Amino acid sequence: MAISNNKNGLSKKLKWRSRRGRRGLCRRGMAMRMKVKKLQKLIPGGHGLEANRLLLRTADYIMHLRLQLHVLQALSEIYTTS
Repeated sequence: MAISNNKNGLSKKLKWRSRRGRRGLCRRGMAMRMKVKKLQKLIPGGHGLEANRLLLRTADYIMHLRLQLHVLQALSEIYTTS
């Protein structure tokens, strides 16, 4: 943020951004889109979902995988003890 004086002697704040800052935002947006595309490939039924819906589906999928893990661990304990 820069401060400049106008002809009346009053100062006002000027907002400015460098080109580098804008390009950084563009790169971050592109990086985010690439990550969303990768996540869409990993999550069943994720292809074509918007990012917010994809994140909800991802959370559900993680919970599903954790449940499967607990079931398999319980089955493993049952069959290894007998």
